Amino acid sequence: MMADRPLLTQARIGVLMGGQSSERDVSLRTGAAVHRALVRRGYDAVTIDVGPTLSRDLRDQKVAIAFLALHGPGGEDGSVQGFLETLGIPYTGSGIQASAVGMHKVTTKTILAAHGIPVPAGTVIRRGEKVSSAQMLRVTKLRWPVVVKPASEGSTIGVTIVRKPSQWSEALALAHRYDRDAMVEAYIPGHEVTVSLLGRQDEAPLVLPAVEIVAPGGFYDFAAKYEKGKTQYLCPAPLSVSVTREIRAFALRTYEVLGCAGAARVDFRITPRGRPYVLEINTVPGMTETSLLPMAAAQAGIGYEELTERILESAVARLKQSRSVA
Repeated sequence: MMADRPLLTQARIGVLMGGQSSERDVSLRTGAAVHRALVRRGYDAVTIDVGPTLSRDLRDQKVAIAFLALHGPGGEDGSVQGFLETLGIPYTGSGIQASAVGMHKVTTKTILAAHGIPVPAGTVIRRGEKVSSAQMLRVTKLRWPVVVKPASEGSTIGVTIVRKPSQWSEALALAHRYDRDAMVEAYIPGHEVTVSLLGRQDEAPLVLPAVEIVAPGGFYDFAAKYEKGKTQYLCPAPLSVSVTREIRAFALRTYEVLGCAGAARVDFRITPRGRPYVLEINTVPGMTETSLLPMAAAQAGIGYEELTERILESAVARLKQSRSVA
């Protein structure tokens, strides 16, 4: 159904989805939902399953703007952003640097800590390094349990909560299956909360209501994220006014420090005493039917189609900027 208001752009939009990362299936679902929303909103949009023929596909489909619905390495890490920039095709979301930094959790934590943003204590173990659990505990001064995760994966893929030494080697091997760097960090007991943001041209980003995630067994794993009915979501999160204000400020600061654009989502753990820690930032948040960004936007009175259009604004801003420079 064509919209009865002026469109942001008449240019053809290519929804880039799929890719080759371990989050391919989630990306396909995100891309399909985004494409439907854009078409309903009146845009000329096509879907492109990203692969080796991407350059030819973009040319054949006459794509002028890319809406990125890619998750994980190859889509969220700056590589496709750089590729699109070489082709002169504007895209949604964060640029090369913010995408690359945001994808690598270790780099993200290092930068955030330098800016006074609280992150869990921890260390990094490279693939091939022989580090026993006793050595790790001694060097880091951590205590069981600890969390072991790949440095550059999403959707809780390759993540293990290690509660005893006998689980250590297997957890490291799993993380190293997905990334050269395995991140080891303190397990933060308490609540899992996320805060989404929407960038706006020439204005401060809009900070959306926080969502608390109550997962079965207390672990928000892949199944809990993407299987309906597995997890309870509380939006707005039932937090005190002071804690809510604090995590909103930390989320905004994280977004600004990393130089993000468009939509992003900052994930927190909050201790029972109300102390928040930033776990990571997602620079291409999921847009499936169970995703957290659309849920938070709906709480703020922004429907799915409008949300999709607001994300599109970041690409249109790049398009206008490139034309003004030219």
